[in-house]
This record gives sequence, C-alpha cells and structure tokens, in this order.
Amino acid sequence: MSRTRKIAQGEKVVVVEATQRNSALTRARILTAAEAEFADHGFDGATVRQIALRAEVPVALVNYHFGSKEGLYRAIFEMRAPMIVDQRIAGLRLAEMEPDAERKVEMIVKAVLVPNLHMRSTEKNSSYARILAREVSDPKSHNRKVIAEFFDPIAYKVMEALQAALPDRSVEEINWGYQAMLGMMVYTMADTGRISRLSGGRCDPEDEMATATHLVALMKAALLYGRVPATPKQD
Repeated sequence: MSRTRKIAQGEKVVVVEATQRNSALTRARILTAAEAEFADHGFDGATVRQIALRAEVPVALVNYHFGSKEGLYRAIFEMRAPMIVDQRIAGLRLAEMEPDAERKVEMIVKAVLVPNLHMRSTEKNSSYARILAREVSDPKSHNRKVIAEFFDPIAYKVMEALQAALPDRSVEEINWGYQAMLGMMVYTMADTGRISRLSGGRCDPEDEMATATHLVALMKAALLYGRVPATPKQD
C-alpha cells in the first residue's frame, strides 16, 4: 500500500508539472501572437479572435490567461519593460560615477538607447518597437496609462541625470533632448528596411554595434552642443 501511494503521489507531481509547463508554453505562444497582431493593427485594430487564431489556441484560453484584450496588451509591457528599465537604471548608476561631463552625457545616452537596440538585434523582431511607437502616438494611450506606469519613472531619472550632467541647460532643453532621444530610438527600432534602402545598404539596424555607435554619437553631440538661441527681448 505504501509503495502504491508513493507511486500515485509521484505520478500526480509529474502531471501537475506537465500541466504547469504546458500552461506556460501556451501563455508564451499567445504573447508572441499578440505582439505581432498589436504591432500590425494597433490596440483598436487587433482582435482577441485573430490573436487566438494566430496562436492556434481557443479564444477562451486567451481570456483565461489574460482576462481581456487590455490585460493581454499590458502583459506585453509587463514582459518587456522591466528588462529595459533595469538596464537603464544600471547604465545611469555607472554614468553617475563618471567625473567627466562629456563622458557622463555619452553614458546616459547609451543607457537610454542601447538596451532597446540590443533587444531588437537579439530577437530580430521589431514588433515590440512598433507597438511602442503606436502607443506613444495614439491619442487614446492616456486612457490605458501604459507609458505612464512603465516608463515615466525611469524617464524622470534620465532627465535628472541629464540635468546634473548639463547644469547650464534649461528644463525645456533637457526635456526636448530626452524627447529627441526617444524619437530616435523608437523610429530606429521600428524600422522595417527604409534606412537600408535609402543608404544603399550601408546603414542596417540589424547591425547593433554600428547602429548604436552612430546614434549615440549623434545624440551626444546634440545634447552637448545643440543650444537653443536666446529669444531677443522686446523693447
């Protein structure tokens, strides 16, 4: 009896582990399908039914794992954002210890740009970048509060670091500088071949090192030397 009970308990553990593993695989497959659909059609254009078809699972499983379309959408950011944010925080900490102002600015720029460029290069997939580009330009995005929740806290840290590195710059210059960095990063991540076509193949976002080298150099120069002319005083 004792041996039979132990075998039965062992079989139960195996079944539970297999079920959990299958559940995790199903969830991952749904997230992959959802990224592609949201990237192609935006939040409003994508449907749970189409995501389920793409993931080859019943619609009920999408709702079971994520509750709703918005729950699934947010899950993509929950999966992606922490890795990017953690790398940015690590980069900002290194920059904080750098005594040279120009080098400090360069390290801050790298902290913002490199994690996202690395993600694109590693996965050979621009879906998340296209979702991000859509989200930041969607008038309805403020209702979802995805950007505010996942990225505003680190945005404030980056701007504080820039202000510390460039104390003679106005708040407006720092904010617009950060905005320019984000635009450069998102557009490059979402690029589907235009820069390669325009450059005759000389510029390739798939080449992570070359892309990062050029973008960091351009953004560093803009922040260090791109000054806003003073507005003439009216008599």
